[in-house]
Amino acid sequence: MPKTKAKKSSKRKPNAAFMRPVQPDDKLSAIVGSKPLPRSELTKKLWDYIKKHGLQDKKKRTQINADDSLRPVFNGKSQVSMFEMTKLVSGHIR
Repeated sequence: MPKTKAKKSSKRKPNAAFMRPVQPDDKLSAIVGSKPLPRSELTKKLWDYIKKHGLQDKKKRTQINADDSLRPVFNGKSQVSMFEMTKLVSGHIR
């Protein structure tokens, strides 16, 4: 008689570190708001802002062009990659 395998639950548990609210500093709160929010929501609001203002580079989609509000968050740079953006934003949360 063949053995039956126990079915694994494929449901992922959310990472508690991502769900813990973080406080954006003054520069970042100009874009995402001043209330503490989970890192996932912060990233979502940041991307909503980028898409709303058309800041993603048209030719090289991995580059983000900074406007006057984003430039302080990007430490004065006029263009950063998506991956560099994540690192720079981490410096603006508590």
